[in-house]
Parts: sequence; structure tokens; C-alpha cells
Amino acid sequence: MLKIWDAISRRWLYLIGALVVAILFCSALYLQYVLRQDPCPLCMVQRVIFIAIGALFFIAALLNSGPIGSRIYSVLIALFALGGVAVASRHIWIQHLPKDQVPACGPGLDFMLKHFPMSEVWQELMHGSGECAAKGWTFLTLGIPEWSLVWFVLLGIFSILVGWKKR
Repeated sequence: MLKIWDAISRRWLYLIGALVVAILFCSALYLQYVLRQDPCPLCMVQRVIFIAIGALFFIAALLNSGPIGSRIYSVLIALFALGGVAVASRHIWIQHLPKDQVPACGPGLDFMLKHFPMSEVWQELMHGSGECAAKGWTFLTLGIPEWSLVWFVLLGIFSILVGWKKR
């Protein structure tokens, strides 16, 4: 297995990371538009983080930097993944609160973006709302934020392994 890992160039590994993120994003769109699972504000933040991770993977594959550039991309991806872990953890925490402690539903994201300063929008997004506590689609007993957490961790570890790959 290590021989296969060593044989694959960083460029291809970064492209694999970008493709994984693209598949995850297409899955999110399938859940939203086909299965009618509307995303809550924390889901939207997680999507933006996945997009940033995918873009960094794609740029790293496109530019095919040397060892130092590759490590910089890997650290950036890992930092975004760590941010995704934080948001997904918050989302999971909100979903597991007792019903009497769930935050009240706030205004919609579109309304907040039009009428609130960005700092307040970000604060409200990270605070979560009652709609973030709703548990929707599950697979193997894990909901969407749990799967997001798993993928953020895997993508972060993968990026570090690619960045510090020999050769």
C-alpha cells in the first residue's frame, strides 16, 4: 500500500481531494433539491468551508507546487478543516440539546444578509437557531453534521499526509 502511495504524485492526490469534496457537495445538493432537506444556517457555513477546502485542493493540484508550497496548501486545507470541525461540533451540540434549551428560530439567512452587518450575521450563524436542532436525513445512524465532522477530519488528515509526502 505504501508503494502505491509513493507512486502517486501530490498533484493527483490533491485532485482526488478536490473530487471528494465535489462529490460531497453534489450529495448536499441532492439532499437539498431531491430529498427536500433544506439546509440550516450552520449547514450553509459548513458548505462554504467545504467549498473553500475543495478550491484549495484544486488550486494545489493545478499549480503543482514544490514541497514548501505543497505544505502551505496542506496547512491551509487543514486549518479550514479544523474550522469545519468546530462548526460541525457546534451543530451536533445544538442537535443534542434538550428541547427546552434549543435556541429560538431567528430570521432567515437572506433577511440577515440584507439587513444586518456582516459581524452580526456571522455571530447569528455561529450561535445557531432552532432550525439547526432539527435532525433530518441519517445514514448508518449518523446525521448530516456528524458526517460533515467525519469528512472534515478525514480531509484535514489527508491534506497533511499529502503535504508531508516524500518525493
